[in-house]
Amino acid sequence: MKLLPLLLILSVFLSACSDSNMTEPKSKTHAHTGAVASAHPLATQAGIDILNKGGNAFDAAVATAAVLAVVEPYSAGMGGGGFWLLHDAKQNKNIFVDAREKAPLNAHRDMYLDKQGNVIPRLSIDGPMAAGIPGQAAAFVHLAEKYGALPLTETLKASITIATNGFPVYEHYQKLVGYRLKTLQKYSAAADVFLNKQHKNPKLGYIIKQPDLASTLNAIAQKGLKGFYAGEVAATLVASVQKAGGIWQLDDLKKYTVIERDVIESQYQGFKLISAPPPSSGGIAIAQMLNMLDSQAQSHPWQSLSEVDQVHLLSEVMRRAYFDRAHYLGDPDFVDVPTKKLLNKKYNQKIASSIDMNMATPSASLGSMVQILEGFHTTHLSVLDKDGNRVSATLSINLPFGSGYLAQGTGVLLNNEMDDFSSKPGTPNAYGLVGNEANAIEPEKRPLSSMTPSFIESENEIAILGTPGGSRIITMVFLGLLEHLQGKPVEDWVNRPRFHHQYLPDVIQHEPNTFSDETKQALMAKGHTLKNVNRQYGNMHAILLNKESGKVTAASDGRAAGQALVQKEVQTKAQMSK
Repeated sequence: MKLLPLLLILSVFLSACSDSNMTEPKSKTHAHTGAVASAHPLATQAGIDILNKGGNAFDAAVATAAVLAVVEPYSAGMGGGGFWLLHDAKQNKNIFVDAREKAPLNAHRDMYLDKQGNVIPRLSIDGPMAAGIPGQAAAFVHLAEKYGALPLTETLKASITIATNGFPVYEHYQKLVGYRLKTLQKYSAAADVFLNKQHKNPKLGYIIKQPDLASTLNAIAQKGLKGFYAGEVAATLVASVQKAGGIWQLDDLKKYTVIERDVIESQYQGFKLISAPPPSSGGIAIAQMLNMLDSQAQSHPWQSLSEVDQVHLLSEVMRRAYFDRAHYLGDPDFVDVPTKKLLNKKYNQKIASSIDMNMATPSASLGSMVQILEGFHTTHLSVLDKDGNRVSATLSINLPFGSGYLAQGTGVLLNNEMDDFSSKPGTPNAYGLVGNEANAIEPEKRPLSSMTPSFIESENEIAILGTPGGSRIITMVFLGLLEHLQGKPVEDWVNRPRFHHQYLPDVIQHEPNTFSDETKQALMAKGHTLKNVNRQYGNMHAILLNKESGKVTAASDGRAAGQALVQKEVQTKAQMSK
């Protein structure tokens, strides 16, 4: 990707923006700087600027996410939601903030079915009927009021400036417009903002301005929750949605709240994984995969296996974890998720005992065929400050540019997260797959997600990582974690060639050039079916702190336009006051 011209253009805009309890390992943490890694240089710089102004990691995360809402409209924004994994150093506590979208009050189980009981094509994908109630604004307010050191008027300043002045189109933006061009053209308000004057994919350097979004961000900065979930913005959102056939009402916005949940914790060979609980499926799935690897360690230690056997073993534990994900996971406020069972080492040892190192296990032999279909475009940010506070946040509007529907007068591009529910649970589809009953649509329910913001701790190191990528998020974080367990640098975590097995479809999906022809042949000889997805996927952003030396390293995925920055020095209060 040719980023140099982009960065030269961005420098002009950067100048406008400058204005559950756990026990830490016992080793002493030396003084260190902070760091920010995100999917866009403007967002990363906004986070670093906040750290330099005396803000903490939570302030910097809000500033970074707010800029991403402006410059990455295809992946996240004020019309979406997400998961925020926090570590509050003062309380020595990990917190999971669930700001996932909720189904509207008028939503119901069969809302996407016609009179014959068939799924209505694209109703849960395009337009306002596809949109859940956004949680992004509520997350900003929650973090600012409960954990931040600076007001939203300061942390949202950069995003308001960039939304007003505009940002230049870059290559990854063009690529994602290409995925959803027809949908954006279908809705003139969105086309006016995100496409060129002819409603076509804009050229590199074309300036995207969003004055209505700037006004909405300013309302949140000035009024907090009432700036989005009540008053003029809320009334305009609901009126626009209803005019286009949607089912939102003012009570939907009024009743929206974020939820703090207990994190998922698991141990593996001296490392502690802190990750996302349901309605994320990621923390449990990764814990299961690590438990299964541990159960195989005596006979088949994955680190010492040949490439073929390692890919085979990792694919088999992925397959089994995704089987359980499809059958058991959903919103814990509505369904009984058997978390203790799924995290139990003996249970995972039992399901791993059927792994045959010589032959792939047919997915159909594991049990009933249930599949969860999920959107694939999301964003991620990782933040660390000098005091040890940290944030790993994965945010989404689901498919690229979400529903494609922009609520006029607000600048808010609506998500299509309702498509993450099972539109027709309990009934086989054309492929013989049955939708997950635990993920059926209900009012105020949050759809199941693969978003997996995570921390990994050991005696001497702390890692912060996560990535977008739909159902592949879990295996990407898993593979990145395994790189870390082998002592490899952060750049290797984020740039590692990727493969993925999710139980159904029963194939090993992989990026181009992940496997040699020889490796492919050997995997097929074991009974695996391989599928080249013909593109790179994911966009991981990670930070590593060495507690003994105080050294901080950070990296952003080379597959897209992200940037990772480490603060140059730790600033004292005296220095900041000069």
